[in-house]
Parts: sequence; C-alpha cells; structure tokens
Amino acid sequence: MLQKTKSNSRRADRIHARFTPLAMRSTRRLHPAAELKRHRRPIFLALGASLALLAGCAVGPNYSRPGVASPATWKEGAAATNAALLSANWWTIFHDPQLDEVEAQALAANQDLQRAVARVTEARAIARISEADVYPSVAASGSHSLIRTSENVERAPQSGFGYKEHLRQLELSYEIDAWGRVRRSIEAAKADFAASAADEQVVRLTLTAEVARNYILLRSLDREKEVVQATIGLRRDTVQLHETRNQAGLINEVDVTRARTELANVEAELHSIVRTRAEVEHALAILCDQAPAEFTVAALPQNIVPPEIPAGLPSELLERRPDVVEAEHRLHGECARIGVAEAAFFPTIKLTGAAGGVTADLGTLLNWESKFWSLGPSIHFPIFEGGRNRANLQATKARYEQSIAFYRGTVLNAFREVEDSLSDLSTLTAQSEAVNRALVSARDTATLAAQRYQQGLTSYLDVVDAERAALQAERTQVQLHGQRAVTTILLAKALGGGWERRSDQQ
Repeated sequence: MLQKTKSNSRRADRIHARFTPLAMRSTRRLHPAAELKRHRRPIFLALGASLALLAGCAVGPNYSRPGVASPATWKEGAAATNAALLSANWWTIFHDPQLDEVEAQALAANQDLQRAVARVTEARAIARISEADVYPSVAASGSHSLIRTSENVERAPQSGFGYKEHLRQLELSYEIDAWGRVRRSIEAAKADFAASAADEQVVRLTLTAEVARNYILLRSLDREKEVVQATIGLRRDTVQLHETRNQAGLINEVDVTRARTELANVEAELHSIVRTRAEVEHALAILCDQAPAEFTVAALPQNIVPPEIPAGLPSELLERRPDVVEAEHRLHGECARIGVAEAAFFPTIKLTGAAGGVTADLGTLLNWESKFWSLGPSIHFPIFEGGRNRANLQATKARYEQSIAFYRGTVLNAFREVEDSLSDLSTLTAQSEAVNRALVSARDTATLAAQRYQQGLTSYLDVVDAERAALQAERTQVQLHGQRAVTTILLAKALGGGWERRSDQQ
C-alpha cells in the first residue's frame, strides 16, 4: 500500500511538472540566491528600458488658448475703473442686510448648487482614477482546484489521472507610458475636473444674480404698491367729495361715476401688483429651497439707488467669467483626448509579474519549493482594427473643433452681455431723467386742472386725465429705478460677479 502511494505521488509530480510553466518549475531547481542572481540582469535591463521609454514625448498636440478678437474699448462706453475692490459677495454693493440674508439662505440650500457641488466631487474622483494608472497594479489571487486529465488526449502518458492544485499568488501589472496615453488621460481628467469646478461657479453666480434680481424686483413692487395705495386713498377722498357735492346739486352724476371709475381702475392695478409680487416671492422661495407657504419677505417700500459699477477690461473679462473659464477647460480636455486617440496607433507596453506558491498538498504551500515567480515585459501591436482607431481619432478631433467654436462663442457672448448692460444702463439713466421731468410736469398739470375744475373753468375729465398721467409717471419712475438696479445686477454677472481696479489706478 505504501509503495503504491509513493508511485502515485511520483506520477502526480510528473504530471504537475508538465502542466507547470517554466518559471514555476525553475524555482525547484536552484537556490533562491542563485535564482535571483541569474535573473537580476534581465530585470534591470527591463527596468532601464522602461525608464528610457517613460522619458519619451507624449503624442498629440499641446494645448494653447485659441485666439479671440477682443475689443480695445467698450462700444457703449465704460465708467471709471477706480471703484473699490469687490469681494466674492458682490451683492453687498446694495448695502441691504435682508438681501445678504436671502443670498446666504440660497447658497446654503439651493438644490441646483448642491447638484453642481456633487458634480465637482464626482469629477475630482474621476481625475483620481486616471491618476491611478501612473502606478503599478498589484492584486492577490488564490484557487483550489481538483484536476483530472482526459483519457482521450493523444500521446498522453498519464491519461485519466486526477490530482489537486492549491495556488496563491501576487500579480503585478504596469503600463509603460511610452507614448503619453496615461499622461494625456490624466491631463484630460484634470481639465474636466477644473471645468466642473468652473461650472459650480457658473451655477453659484447665476443663483446669486437671480436671487438679487428677484429681491430687487420685490422691493420695486413694494414701492410701486405704496404709490398706488396712496393714489387709492386720494381717489376715495375724491369719490366722497364728489358724492357730497352731487347731493348738494353742485355737480352732475357723470363726475361722480368718473371718480368711481378711476378708483376702481387704480384698485385693479393694485391687485395686479399684489399678484406679481406673490409670484416673485414664490420664485425666491424656490431659489432658497423652501416651500412658498413657508417663505415670506416682509414688504419694505424704498427707492432703490443703483450703485455705480465700472466695466472691466476685455482681457480681465476672460479671466473673470466662470462660463468662459469652463469652456476653456472643456477645450483643454478635448485637446488632451486627441493625444489619447493617437496613442492607440502605437504599441502598448506593459511590465507584468507574478509570485506565489502552488502545490498539490495544501500543507506544503508555504515551503520554498512550492514558490514560483515570473517577471517580464509584454507588448501589444495594433495591426488591424478595422478602422476603429482612425475613426476614433477623427471623432476626437471633431469634438475638439466643436469645443473651439463653443469657446469662441462663449467669449463673444460675454462681450455682448457686457455691451448690452452698459447700453441699458446708459439708456435707462437718460430715460429716468426724462421721466423725472415728466413727473414734475404731470403733477403741476394735475394741480392746475383741479384748480380750474373747482373754478368751473373745465370739466372733471381734464382732472382725471391729469391725475392718471401723474400716477403713470410716478409708477414709471419707480419701475425705472428697479430696472436700473436689475441691469446693474446683470452687468455684475456679465463681469463674472464683480470688477477690479486697474493696476495703474491702484
């Protein structure tokens, strides 16, 4: 029985040797020190070749910012650039504590901003994944197998024989970045991360500008509501006076009905203002991530005095606006991906290795005789890919051209928005001055018409027309103040959320 067991053991050793790689069998023939000395020179040669290849240049174009024609001066003119330096909280130029509080609520709770922050976190993680390709990949594996050879294999010396195999090993894989594929991938991932960070700033700037715009509109509506309410009070007094004079036989019924009509019209305008204010307040609640029923901005009628905002230089605009920065980072990423696509035409060189133990008896797995190792380079030549690599390169270059067009369009749109805001501010200022003159004249006309009506020199219709014109002029004045403040907000947004003084004026 013992003799039969020894015979089977020798038989298993022979079969196992046949199915074991050369590197695994060699560990059983030489002393460990001798084995390492024997393979030391090839290993060093492989590592030296790897370092030499790593010093190679990365394929693909290096990124450079595309040229965009920038105007030397603004067409619509610009205010002086000697204003004080703005902080990141640009809305503080209005000096309104309640606006500051609403902005803080929106920045802390707005869902669009939270989603943008999460996208930045995702992009940072993806960039870290790309950077992992710089380092070797090491993995551990193990298996326990019961193997039986086939009885129908030709020239099999030991057919129909079964044996066990226990395997534990560490595997090493490292891609030698000879053509810069890994470096270009990391470059593209970092550009995407920077673009996501700029996109967060785009969302933040858009959010704060929208909050400020709605808040200023609320204050403008509050002031307009105050004007209309004061007019309603005067209209009611007029109706009572006309009813009294009609009962005394001093005026006819037509003047009374006209007074009542004007009172009803002004009351209808008040309801329209109240409805518009409610809608704006509801929109502001959503921006602050609150239910409209739980969000209230107390009415505060006040004349809004828009601050003077100097326009920045075009060169500063490119560095300030987050959407322009985002477009440039997207362009940078697409440029780097051209290098990744071009690297697919070149061989892929990897340094692979494995070390571990394999045995038919689990108890001898840790013995030195059960150990094996292997180390060497591998290379993959893309000989025929069916045009896949060439098509991928063409698609990558096309995406790069699209990004160039998008970047230039974003820059030109930035210039347009600044020009629009400057033009609106200039026009609204002149329009406001004209409306102020019209308001003074309308009030004088209303006073004269009332005096002439009391003297019996004119009809009450002239008084109604004069008072209606005065009310309209006063409401227009309030609305223009609000529009100038909103345009100021749009200009601050167009300039990337603020402005800086020129270096020669500091």
